[in-house]
Amino acid sequence: MPLLLLTAAALAGGPAQASNGPDFQYLGQDDQVHRLRAPKGCVEAEGGGARAVTNHTRGTAILYRGPRCTGPAVARLRPGAVTPVRPYFASVRFPVTG
Repeated sequence: MPLLLLTAAALAGGPAQASNGPDFQYLGQDDQVHRLRAPKGCVEAEGGGARAVTNHTRGTAILYRGPRCTGPAVARLRPGAVTPVRPYFASVRFPVTG
């Protein structure tokens, strides 16, 4: 299996991992997996967001090219989405809920 497919599968996790795992995760330009639990509002993508992204939050995550959720939106990920993102993103906006 190609390395990229293994990486995406590792990010997605299995059904048992999804309920206990992070709500949002991505493979950064620094080749590290970055995990966020219960993210809200605008969050900077440490390590430079790139490659595979998994959104297990309850809302749509909007990925932006610039820091502080500025610049063009690179992608919109609905809840449960797992997708590659190229070339990169610098920040992500999550819904702010109670």
